[in-house]
Amino acid sequence: MSTFTNWLNSTKAGIAEQVKKFKNKDFMDAVVAGCALVAAADGTIDATEKQKMAGYIGRSEELKVFDMNTVINRFNHFVSNFEFDAMIGKQEALKIIGKFNGKPDVGRVIIGVCSAIGAADGDFDEQEKKVVREICGVLGLNPGEFSL
Repeated sequence: MSTFTNWLNSTKAGIAEQVKKFKNKDFMDAVVAGCALVAAADGTIDATEKQKMAGYIGRSEELKVFDMNTVINRFNHFVSNFEFDAMIGKQEALKIIGKFNGKPDVGRVIIGVCSAIGAADGDFDEQEKKVVREICGVLGLNPGEFSL
C-alpha cells in the first residue's frame, strides 16, 4: 500500500470530527471549492463527474454536518465558474480556499477531504494530485506532509 493510501486511511478516520470543529460557511465553501477543483482537474466537469461528486458529498461522513442542499448549491456555483472559464473557476476556488492560509489545522482538513474526493473513484490520478498540491501551496502547507 502506498504512503499516500496509508496517510489517507488514517486521516479519513479523524476528518469527520475535525469538520465538525470548523463547521462554518467559509470552511464549507473552501471544502466544496476544493471538491470542484479536483473534479475539474482533467479540464472538464461532465455530468458523470457532477453525479459522482454529489453522490460522494451526500454519503460523506465528513460533509454531512452541512445542509446537503447548501453543499450542492455551492458545488454547482463553483462548477459553473469552471464552465464559464476554467481559469476564472480555478482562481475563484483558490481564493476561497486561500482564506485559510496560515491556519494549518483547517488546511489539513481541507486537504484531507479533497484527497478523499480525488480517491473516491479508486483512482487518485496525477492531475488530481497536482491540483491538491496547488491547494497545499495556497494553504501554505507542504505537499510532502500528505505524501503527494
